[in-house]
Amino acid sequence: MDEKAATENEPRRKLRILVAKAGLDGHDRGVKIIARALRDAGYEVIYTGLHQTPEMIVAAALQEDVDAVGLSILSGAHLTLFPAVVDLLRARGAADVTVFGGGIIPEEDITRLKARGVAEIFTPGTPTTDVVKWIETNLRPAR
Repeated sequence: MDEKAATENEPRRKLRILVAKAGLDGHDRGVKIIARALRDAGYEVIYTGLHQTPEMIVAAALQEDVDAVGLSILSGAHLTLFPAVVDLLRARGAADVTVFGGGIIPEEDITRLKARGVAEIFTPGTPTTDVVKWIETNLRPAR
């Protein structure tokens, strides 16, 4: 059996995704729904809980050896907190960890966040199936 055939027959490892609530935002219903949808889709999900600093999120991501970090921010601090997580991951040698997220984020800010290294932003009303499909399309091939 050649090496490619052996690799194709091996079970795929589960992607590990850390989901976090950054900053003072105390609204966690959406992030819990996303965490459950990701878990139900077969991913390993680590939820950090409320009121996490970017440093805490990155420390957990490194400790858990995750493939991606999903941030939920409804507080309006997205232009500060998303880039802080991206920058800290890069500074700690984990630029390969994909950062995505969701929240109440204006369209013009989504463009700015993507320019700063955030892979995708999901706004309220996005079906969880769309989030899962995006992960399968954008994370699976790179791993």
